[in-house]
Amino acid sequence: MASANDRVPAASERLNFFGRTARALRARIKRGFGLVEPVGEPEEYGRLQGKGAELKEPDRVIAAPEGVCLYAVGDIHGRRDLLDQLMELIREDADKLPEGIKPQIIFLGDYIDRGLKSRDVIDFFTSGAADRFDPVYLMGNHEEALLRFLQEASFGNQWARYGGAETLYSYGLAPPNQRASLNSHEEMSAARDAWARVWGEFRNRLPAEHLAFFQSLKPYHVAGDYLFVHAGLRPGVELEEQSIRDMLWIREEFLDDRANFPQMVVHGHTPMDSVHQDARRIGLDTGAFLTGRLTAARLTGTEVAFLST
Repeated sequence: MASANDRVPAASERLNFFGRTARALRARIKRGFGLVEPVGEPEEYGRLQGKGAELKEPDRVIAAPEGVCLYAVGDIHGRRDLLDQLMELIREDADKLPEGIKPQIIFLGDYIDRGLKSRDVIDFFTSGAADRFDPVYLMGNHEEALLRFLQEASFGNQWARYGGAETLYSYGLAPPNQRASLNSHEEMSAARDAWARVWGEFRNRLPAEHLAFFQSLKPYHVAGDYLFVHAGLRPGVELEEQSIRDMLWIREEFLDDRANFPQMVVHGHTPMDSVHQDARRIGLDTGAFLTGRLTAARLTGTEVAFLST
């Protein structure tokens, strides 16, 4: 089992790369990126086409591995209710697959934070409820943040501002009131002590199977002509040279580039009001914790379809 130190990049690499506030995410979801016009309702189950199709190389065929139907699930963010709904849709779909086609689920990370049922989501995964689907669990930047907090009590305030407070609540803990600590040096010291107590209690309350789950998360997964990753990849960099920081945090450099990668990249991390699909990437973060829409891509053969709550 890899240690948390093996999984978490250096602090100097990440301080300026933390997730958006809920207000910024609401604005992002509302305006979108303008890269692909929305096509159909999120509930629609079928093939989506977007402006990005103009990038498609005439002889480029993207296919899932033979004999496998892949389901890639976007950012859950503590919405256990939506996870249950989407899993039921996946089960119903998988039951209709032709004989000899094996279903597999790839979860793209950001299982926790922002949603008050964060612990419940991890309970679902560690219970083996998805084991029928030979699941692959990728790390998101929010799981990385939790692992960092387990190492650094002083990181708690920053984590709490970007959704960690809800995760702490889900484990029965309340983060200290940081605004009060701005009034005096004495209150700042008291806040540090309060975070140290929360840190110690969280380490005690976190079940061993939850810690093992977080420490086991993968940075990416390749299957057939698809590469699954939480945030994206840095353009122009070979896969073996990609940094974990970019895989968990990158946005505009990846989103705005137009060159194809060797594989079709399937990712979450950047919320949109609908699925993004073009010739180089499929974005599946439909802002579940705000919108109530948790989305999965269904990839079988050369076909692409979507399931959504």
